[in-house]
Amino acid sequence: MYLLSIDQGTTSSRAIVYDATLTPLATGQQEFTQHFPHPGWVEHDAEEIWQSILGVIKTALQGAGIHAGDLSGIGITNQRETLVAFEAKTGKPVHRALVWQDRRTADLCAQLRMQGHEAAVTQKTGLLLDPYFSATKATWMLENVPGLRARVAAGEVLFGTIDTYLIYRLSGGTAFVTDATNAARTALYNIKEGRWSRDLTDLFAIPTQALADVRDCSGELGTASADVLGAAVPICGLAGDQQAATVGQACFRPGMMKATYGTGCFALLNTGGTFVPSHNKLLTTIAYQLDGHVTYALEGAIFIAGAAVQWLRDGLGILERADQTGAMAAASALEEPIYMVPAFTGLGAPHWDAQARGALYGLTRNTGPKEMARAALEAVCYQTADLLRAMQADWATSGLEAPRASLRVDGGMVASDWMLQFLADILEAPVERPKALESTALGAAYLAGLHLGLVPSLEEMQAAWRLDTRFVPTMPAEVRGAKMAGWHDAVRRTLSHG
Repeated sequence: MYLLSIDQGTTSSRAIVYDATLTPLATGQQEFTQHFPHPGWVEHDAEEIWQSILGVIKTALQGAGIHAGDLSGIGITNQRETLVAFEAKTGKPVHRALVWQDRRTADLCAQLRMQGHEAAVTQKTGLLLDPYFSATKATWMLENVPGLRARVAAGEVLFGTIDTYLIYRLSGGTAFVTDATNAARTALYNIKEGRWSRDLTDLFAIPTQALADVRDCSGELGTASADVLGAAVPICGLAGDQQAATVGQACFRPGMMKATYGTGCFALLNTGGTFVPSHNKLLTTIAYQLDGHVTYALEGAIFIAGAAVQWLRDGLGILERADQTGAMAAASALEEPIYMVPAFTGLGAPHWDAQARGALYGLTRNTGPKEMARAALEAVCYQTADLLRAMQADWATSGLEAPRASLRVDGGMVASDWMLQFLADILEAPVERPKALESTALGAAYLAGLHLGLVPSLEEMQAAWRLDTRFVPTMPAEVRGAKMAGWHDAVRRTLSHG
């Protein structure tokens, strides 16, 4: 028995083959082009993404020494909110995908907010009016791509997040589906009632027939065509990347928290079957949906995490590899307070300032690459601290038992011991790094195997989670307080309304 996990991320696509014990056997990975046509705009070529998926699947299968016909099932996880418009007949995209980081609809969101629509959006979706989500991206395409509205009305063009697009292509156009976690990120889906909201599709002027059928995270989602893979393989696991990581981290009990550090950082707090509204500018979302039953979460989104390190590498050229940052930070002039506020595409939770832009504070003649590397890592930790404190404040109003004290972490950045120790220090809470670092891909494989009856139950999966390293706080309270005060001052100076 083998499972294939497809992990389509913001900067690269990956495919991992797992065996019956959910042990990874082989991986294929390929980066793809990031397009920035205007300041604040971020686009992907969805056709390039599709070709990268075909390439990494081939690499992973070859590495595992198996063929597509040996696969029992496929699980998919994906960058969320990124929107593709594609032809119903061919599956070909009709415009570049608008990426979750894209801020071009900030003015539209502000206009809708001034008209008093945000409360209704939040009440139904748990989200805010922000360019981050898919709805205004679809509105922009309909208004700016010539002839698109007529083609959508005629059923010739469909809208989908990356998961929907990939399944459509894999299935040869026979499956037009999404799952509850991805639908929950569009600002069009009522997460209390489990359906597309007609009020919201009308508000954003999006025809409902252009939206996919919404399914459970584990179940029958379609079949990858033999014409595409060389054998027909069922697709039976699906979740947005952060929800898949929540599953991969076995955060199945209310009060359990995880944070994933990739291009951005996303922290999720499981709230069980309780929809906990946020009073601190967090998001209420769906953690996963199994057998028609929804598990909710509070989420905090940081738009720039690993992308700040990527900027130091590719934009400034002050480091050769991302994994150098921990050693550089440790060797930096620690007595020099320097703050990076990485608002390259605005600030996410708990500020939600689409107009803010990145800044560095505390620069001196002694500031060099090492200090900037430290500032990039510290910024991720400061932002996480803001998220967790907002989560704790919302949780306190929920009536639920106190959340678990520790934070489970995953993603590319958590290989840095230096960063995780600083994170534990600034959170004043233990940070747990698992042995299985590829939590996102693991979660997608697990959801596929769950439907097929090939993997342990949720309870058994939770018991099987294994710790690699636990980082405990050692920083004195007065030092922590001074560092956080400096961070909050830097953020205040950076906010567009500060």
